[in-house]
Amino acid sequence: MKAPFSPYLTALAPRLKELLGILRADYDQVSALATDSAGFAVQISQRAKTVRSETMMTERGVVVRVCRNGQYSEAAFNDFDPADMAGLAERIRGALAAQEAVLRAVDTPAYATPLQSDEPLTLFWEAETGRLPEDEDIPALIGRLSAISDRGMAEGKDMIDCAVRAQSTHVCKMFLSEHRDLRQSYVISEGGVIAMVTRGGRTEMARGSVAERLGPEIFDDLSPQLAEALEVSQELLGAGRVEPGMYDIITAPDVSGLIAHEAFGHGVEMDMFVKERALGAQYIGKRVGSDRVTMHEGANCTVQVASYAFDDEGTLAGDVTEIDRGILRTGICDALSALRLGTVPTGNGKRENYAHKVYTRMTNTLFDSGEDSLEDMIASVKKGYLLRGVNSGMEDPKHWGIQCIVERGYEIIDGRLTGKVISPVVMTGYVPDLLGSVSMVSPDREAFGSGGCGKGHKEWVKVSDGGPYLKAKARLG
Repeated sequence: MKAPFSPYLTALAPRLKELLGILRADYDQVSALATDSAGFAVQISQRAKTVRSETMMTERGVVVRVCRNGQYSEAAFNDFDPADMAGLAERIRGALAAQEAVLRAVDTPAYATPLQSDEPLTLFWEAETGRLPEDEDIPALIGRLSAISDRGMAEGKDMIDCAVRAQSTHVCKMFLSEHRDLRQSYVISEGGVIAMVTRGGRTEMARGSVAERLGPEIFDDLSPQLAEALEVSQELLGAGRVEPGMYDIITAPDVSGLIAHEAFGHGVEMDMFVKERALGAQYIGKRVGSDRVTMHEGANCTVQVASYAFDDEGTLAGDVTEIDRGILRTGICDALSALRLGTVPTGNGKRENYAHKVYTRMTNTLFDSGEDSLEDMIASVKKGYLLRGVNSGMEDPKHWGIQCIVERGYEIIDGRLTGKVISPVVMTGYVPDLLGSVSMVSPDREAFGSGGCGKGHKEWVKVSDGGPYLKAKARLG
């Protein structure tokens, strides 16, 4: 079925266009993003059951952006009253005037920015989905998740608890301007199983996750995720520690995605170029990896939770080749940063929600595929590790340092897996050195969308990342 576009936004559109027309008399350009996204989040464990109607992307509201004499301002609201258009327009003018007054009072220079492109475009897109979160039978879902939790406790060893989570959001967004009317509707869902175990004073936690641009039907059978969590939990309880040093590594697709996200994440978000906070600006057109490294970024480069038709500034989704056979070709960019840098937006202007400003943000970030088999990769390693499982990561965009916390590593000696497991694994290094060492790339590629990405101290959005298996060299500790 198609994910139906919001009736609320459909009814709102004519009056919102009227509001933009009223404001247009006072400003050089006016646009609006209206959102109406509903969903649920359920978490079940042996200790508690939690049901919420909020997820990272649930929201309803409108943000109006205006430009006058090269200066952009925004005003957000969630109490649209179609019976008092003049009053609402006056409130917005007052809010925008207050912003301008603050800038004058603190003597803060503002960027003089050209008008955003507003070429005529109409788009109406409803993505395929199985079910809608607003129609889901929550009591029945709780029953299925509880059964998985009970199975985990019964089938697992050394279990403390077995938590199961499921959240799904029906995202509807509408972008309107003088010449554009863009509307999109899609559903994203994510969840999985967390096995918590203890033995001999050691406590570990293992996950099996699922995430798709689909509906809550993906939670109908979480048996594969349960089996993965139970198996990995036992590996972690018996895992040793790595001896710090440089090693040959093979990264599974989820770890390849973590590297992609952290190595060329914030460092090539071009609003950071405007602020001179990213080393990537100095490397455009230069080598940053081996010729085996090609990387894509964009809402169109795969289908995952971060895939959409247009971004929060009305720019159509893209598929950007950031790295082409080791050469950094470009970064990614929101519309206003693109105007200030003299380039084109890439469809990466995203808001945490309607009441937050736009930043350049990642969507899907993926290494491209190669031709080397995993078996050949393992056979080529004298001493090293196959790395699987993602815990966390961070980067330093100004100096291109990277740190990835990997859940576990499987020892390889003389081209064979020995059966020894290490955990946790801290992988650190300088991005061009790490990517420059990539020597083999597998043909298979996966994308994972169970996480989110923060920017600054408060801005969170959905992202996905991934890639194939990669062979490289890295410092582990």
